[in-house]
Amino acid sequence: MTRVSIVGGSGYVGGELLRWLLPHSGVEVAQVISRSQAGRPLAQVHPALRGQTALRFVAPADLTSCDVLFLCLPHGEAQRQIDRYAGLAERIIDLSADFRLSDAAAYERWYGVEHAAPTWLPRFVYGLPELTREELRGAHYASGVGCNASVLLLALGPLARAGGLRRVVADVRVGSSEAGAAARATSHHPVRSGALRVYSTERHRHLAEWEQVYGEALPVAEVTLSLTAVEMVRGVQLLARVDLREPLAGRDLWRIYRSAYGEEPFIRIVSGTRGPHRLPEPRVVAGTNFCDVGFVAPQPASVPQQACGRITVVAALDNLGKGAAGSAVQCMNLMLGLDEREGLRFAGFYP
Repeated sequence: MTRVSIVGGSGYVGGELLRWLLPHSGVEVAQVISRSQAGRPLAQVHPALRGQTALRFVAPADLTSCDVLFLCLPHGEAQRQIDRYAGLAERIIDLSADFRLSDAAAYERWYGVEHAAPTWLPRFVYGLPELTREELRGAHYASGVGCNASVLLLALGPLARAGGLRRVVADVRVGSSEAGAAARATSHHPVRSGALRVYSTERHRHLAEWEQVYGEALPVAEVTLSLTAVEMVRGVQLLARVDLREPLAGRDLWRIYRSAYGEEPFIRIVSGTRGPHRLPEPRVVAGTNFCDVGFVAPQPASVPQQACGRITVVAALDNLGKGAAGSAVQCMNLMLGLDEREGLRFAGFYP
């Protein structure tokens, strides 16, 4: 049985990891590290785990060796201690932004500080399995992914790879759990409740991941990404207005997306013409590792063909699931040679 441990396990992402890992048939959770909660039972912090485990949080100084180590630390911390962690685990999956970019200059440009461990950057595989599945097989180090970057990359990746993008203007609606478990002015309930707060209107740092993956297909200068905080706990929804290089009919879009995602276990194409669920919505994917992707294209029968040069793409995922912990467990499965779906088959619930 593979022994896995979590550093920074008292936050929302740590709790989500535990929800997937505790019943996982191929791993055993060895330690869960927390500076602030050491000694307390996990279920006192993550109440959904009541009756699921007798483990208690362990202090950072008591971390021992394991097979796989998940790092759920605030941005900037993992890079300062990576040598220590690498000495304790053969495989590391870091869920912060510290190792998402492979180039130190790009990291400094997007995050405004020098990287503390630049030689480690190229050793990490970008942890979005739909893009880097083969590199993840047998890998020793995988990065986390930005939840907003994930929904952007998964929604528009098929068009980018087909060379079809000319310009993208995207708005991403995000739930409050994206701000993390620590209380702050922007996530305080009386401030957040009832609000539609637009922020990062042009250049959100998660665009760095677009630049790294698809910058050659569409320069980041042609991608506008704004975020809107909405009254929702879990979930990310992207709505993108996309200008295409060549007009496409609806059947062409279906062909492109089916070719890209027809065999993907955690991507669902949702593009209907009627009913309340004809396009992706966060509520349907809450608690899952799915990303739903859909699109709206003018129909040639009712709109001139030249008008099909602009489409709307909609996508939704759970920021704690596919946008963080779910993808991390999927990466772990690939790194260990397991079925990548193992532990991640929860289909969600509705209503």
